[in-house]
Amino acid sequence: MGNNLTRKILKTHLVKGEMEVGKPISIKIDHTLTQDATGTMAYLEFETLGLNRVKAERATSYADHNMLQADFKNQDDHKYLRSIAKKYGIYYSRPGNGICHQVNLERFDVPGKTLIGSDSHTPTGGGMGMIAIGAGGLDVTLAMAGQPYSIKMPEIVNIHLTGKLQPFVGAKDVALYLLSKYGVKGGRGKVFEYTGEGLKTLNVPQRATITNMGTEMGLTTSIFPSDKITLEYLKKQGREKDWINLGADSEASYDETVDVDLSKIEPMVAKPHSPGNIAPISEVEGQTVDQVIVGSCTNSSYSDIVTVAKMLEGKKVAVHISAGLLPGSRQILAQLSEEGWIKSFVKAGVRILESACGPCIGMGFAPGSDEISVRTFNRNFLGRCGTKSASVYLTSPEVAAACMLTGKLTDPRKLGIKPFKVKLPKKFIIDDSMIIPPLPIEEAQKVKIVKGPNIKPLPLKDALSDKLVGEVLIKVGDDITTDHIMPAGAQILPFRSNIPEISKFVFRVLDEKFYDRAMEKKGGFIVGGENYGQGSSREHAAIAPSYLGIKAVVVKSFSRIHLANLINFGIVPLEFKNKADYDTIDQDDGLEIDVANLNEQPIKMKNLTKGKEYELIHTLTTNQVAILKEGGKLQFVKKHNKGE
Repeated sequence: MGNNLTRKILKTHLVKGEMEVGKPISIKIDHTLTQDATGTMAYLEFETLGLNRVKAERATSYADHNMLQADFKNQDDHKYLRSIAKKYGIYYSRPGNGICHQVNLERFDVPGKTLIGSDSHTPTGGGMGMIAIGAGGLDVTLAMAGQPYSIKMPEIVNIHLTGKLQPFVGAKDVALYLLSKYGVKGGRGKVFEYTGEGLKTLNVPQRATITNMGTEMGLTTSIFPSDKITLEYLKKQGREKDWINLGADSEASYDETVDVDLSKIEPMVAKPHSPGNIAPISEVEGQTVDQVIVGSCTNSSYSDIVTVAKMLEGKKVAVHISAGLLPGSRQILAQLSEEGWIKSFVKAGVRILESACGPCIGMGFAPGSDEISVRTFNRNFLGRCGTKSASVYLTSPEVAAACMLTGKLTDPRKLGIKPFKVKLPKKFIIDDSMIIPPLPIEEAQKVKIVKGPNIKPLPLKDALSDKLVGEVLIKVGDDITTDHIMPAGAQILPFRSNIPEISKFVFRVLDEKFYDRAMEKKGGFIVGGENYGQGSSREHAAIAPSYLGIKAVVVKSFSRIHLANLINFGIVPLEFKNKADYDTIDQDDGLEIDVANLNEQPIKMKNLTKGKEYELIHTLTTNQVAILKEGGKLQFVKKHNKGE
């Protein structure tokens, strides 16, 4: 029996463990990625390790999130990141060069390599045949320091593609179709590996759209093979030397196989307020739309944008529509300008925004009160767009273009536009002048780190006590996202390097008094439902609660990245053995949890207010228990000089 592609790459990078589903493994990491919303904290952590150079084969740092310079904070962070990159041997992509995942796909992703990034959409690199995984900033920090990355061996699901997409049905619709089957938590503990004859019909940017959206299903990652289509894309980028022919063996085995006929997929939408709230366009067609934006790391490639440009050519956007375009990279913007496609958008009445994350993380272009916004993004969580009363629909670029033209949610197949095919350029415009390469080590050692007044030291937690006592500060339901816990947006993101300040916004979307209550009670507990912590990899959703004195989070189940982040920052993650116990606990109940013997399950918890006792369980490894005992992973690594 042959090996599948995922197992092949994991096997060549295996440092520790056995590749049995559910068992802990540690793998060597070749490449790392950070962006400016998570990178400042990651590099503050790296500084504490006392190294003079990153040890990963390649490390890249991007300025693409915190681009709104309303005051000094974001610009100061960028100066800090630039000086850090110079000092420690990191590639630095300057503001304006583009969105991290799009630029990495163009200039740095390499088939067969491993990549972890402090951004949950790092699996975009799976479109290039990489094992690319989103992780918390501290895990990326330790990978830069040469430490292996630990996960539980995932199930490998074969997504077997046949057929070919209909005209005006996009790769985004494939991702939304899979979300309709798996929801936002059905992919936990799994990797989607794409195979089949249908692969031949999808170019690398289309594949990257699909792997990018796999994050929204809770997948560990997604991966396509490195084949002739991959080679053609790398040739267009002048990087054919990076190509290897890599795919599954003909007799490869999988834990599950799912057949997907591309020809039967129709245009889909994700309705408010979850990427898992999927419906075919026919169910929502005719709904008036106020705003449409094309872009984000999911759908800002050359082929995405030219598709929209061709649909808009010679036409105007509806008079009541506010329309925007975010090219994914400076390379794409240059290519569109060179070929005249930008003119189509300008003539149609579309605003051209900079090559950055922008509205996807609530950084500008917010919709008006109670408005409906259609976006080619990957998330539509409540309030993420910057307007809590707005409703955001996620769609393909094809549907977005139709909405621009009609002012309503519209099936693009009904516009009467003659079908066309977008071909990638014979060669992309290549200009890496906005990527600053690492300095030689002799020069790098002379670099002085620049820190503005908003950059504060990372607060660390004390060693774990044998008993945790406190009140339930908040009780939340299922599918609580990191946006609920630690919101993004123009007001909050500038404080990413200032934990005392950003902590004031914890749970602000759900409860404006949470911070005051946490400070008054000197910490306590969080109780939640299923899939707690889904969404972004932002470790601030663990660091800020840790700073506020959160001792443990007790839920029905956790999302993978957030679970790891809680451990990294000394918050004990526990689950109800009997999920019905969740219903018997209320906010303000006093709890006592005995964690003296965390390695022995079940864990005993008392409800001091109601006189009840509960049994809790966890998925912690022996090593993770040891990390919690020290108060967090950074403390553990510095004490024991290991990061497994």
